Amino acid sequence: METLILTLHIIVCVLLVILILLQAGKEGMGVIFGGGNSSVFGSSGAGGILAKMTAFMAVVFVITCLSYTYVTSPRVAAPKSAVVGVDWVAPAAPAAESAPAASEQPAAPAEKAPAEAAPEADKAAPAPAAKQPAAPATGTAPAGK
Repeated sequence: METLILTLHIIVCVLLVILILLQAGKEGMGVIFGGGNSSVFGSSGAGGILAKMTAFMAVVFVITCLSYTYVTSPRVAAPKSAVVGVDWVAPAAPAAESAPAASEQPAAPAEKAPAEAAPEADKAAPAPAAKQPAAPATGTAPAGK
């Protein structure tokens, strides 16, 4: 199908150029291309038929341009996951849940005793940083220089 549309498009392009070059200019420039009163199309010239054929070829040109673009454009399918072998699934909208009434809310938990809180504080504390190697003494030249 692409080959047929492309072939028709090239033929229409060539015919459109020829039809435009055959038309006489308004300022008498058509004489350069052999125009004048004694032309192939008669003494009245070919203004009517050439203009109509040019308009028709222009319409066919636009149609072949659009159809070739449509035929050769890639089709967009459902989005795929970046991970191989995993299908992309659109996330579901969260269900709107109403807030529970004040009487349904559980009571606030009791405060923990200090003895229970201490082990949790140790877990949350960051680990001590590893000791850095001692810096070289000042006044010594770096190795290799």
